[in-house]
Amino acid sequence: MQLPVPDPTTDAAVAFVTEHLGDLTCDTPAPSGAFRGGQTAADAALAALDVTDYARRRNDVWPPERRGASRMSPYIRYGLLSLPALWEHVADAPTRDRTKYRDELAWQEYARHVYARIGPALGEDLRANPPRPAETWDDPWPRDMNCMDVNLTELHDDGWLVNQCRMWLSSQWTVRAGARWQDGDDAFFTHLLDGSRAANRLGWQWTVGSGTGKAYGFSRSQVQKRAPKLCAECVLKSDCPIADWPDEQRTTSLTPPEGLRGDPDPEATGGPATTPPSSSAVDAVWLTAESLGDDDPALLAHPDVPAVFVFDEPLLAKLRLSGKRLVFLTETLADLATRRPVEIHRGRVPEELSGRRPAVTFAPVPGFRRHAAAVGPAEVHPWAWLFRPRGGRLQSYTAWRKGMP
Repeated sequence: MQLPVPDPTTDAAVAFVTEHLGDLTCDTPAPSGAFRGGQTAADAALAALDVTDYARRRNDVWPPERRGASRMSPYIRYGLLSLPALWEHVADAPTRDRTKYRDELAWQEYARHVYARIGPALGEDLRANPPRPAETWDDPWPRDMNCMDVNLTELHDDGWLVNQCRMWLSSQWTVRAGARWQDGDDAFFTHLLDGSRAANRLGWQWTVGSGTGKAYGFSRSQVQKRAPKLCAECVLKSDCPIADWPDEQRTTSLTPPEGLRGDPDPEATGGPATTPPSSSAVDAVWLTAESLGDDDPALLAHPDVPAVFVFDEPLLAKLRLSGKRLVFLTETLADLATRRPVEIHRGRVPEELSGRRPAVTFAPVPGFRRHAAAVGPAEVHPWAWLFRPRGGRLQSYTAWRKGMP
């Protein structure tokens, strides 16, 4: 079903999602309190990005004006900004800050490599966790703890958190409360504008010790260091439930997915390496949620045909995402429509593209391969990898990083 393209305003995007997609969300559609979708917003954020002092301040939490996080992740998630573009943008930054920021970009790339290779297996435990802690929690994220309440409010209102807060919330959920990390990952994925099964799942796996063999602990001392005001104003400051460091939790190795040991076909994992010959048969550019930027290779190759995006109804009905995420996507599509023809559809992706001969940019996610097999695109363009996948082991970020340029 083809839908009208809204005007490029936030109010129009909210109205669009409310009318056409509201039955697929978990809440009342509203915009993020901190981010606007679209290439115009992404370009403005990039132009303002200065990572000077990033290494020292990236983990500061409160007050917000002290934060050194770059806030690029929502634009990275939807391909409005590529990892290679950000890598080059910080080339002249101070050495320590450039190195740290590029290391974070490389971690995002590593997560994509892992997910592209093993897909849904990333949602399975890569290590066996210890028994549930002796302490019991009625709610893994109790709102009477100020460090939980403030961060959950930001998650639900803005759809974004600094990395330090994600670590606090995930450790509280798993190490303290003993809840399943997969359920916490789903809670993040519902609300985060940068919600990604690659980066989010790998982060939760790291919290429970899959990367190091030791679960990441969380205590009041970390909040006092990074956000002292949250502790000072907490109703539990005299009876803090996380005053002491949690008992050390060691994980035990499980047999890893075979794909982490090696890749028999890295070319298939990485997608096409070269631009395909231009086909006059192309009558549309199929946009995926991984690649919505103006620099999408398929868009650049075919500037005169409609760009077609399908809100995947069966998937969204299953996920029940926050309306913030769909508003962000709608803002992005409406912004693109100010520069070229855009079609917005709701339904099953292969059915909505039936009879079309689209060009598309490869996306390193399982859903793309599944839909592409049904759609049969006329052209598949290369994904903008920071480091193209190879066939080696992926069990360790450190070892993977040493093998990259």
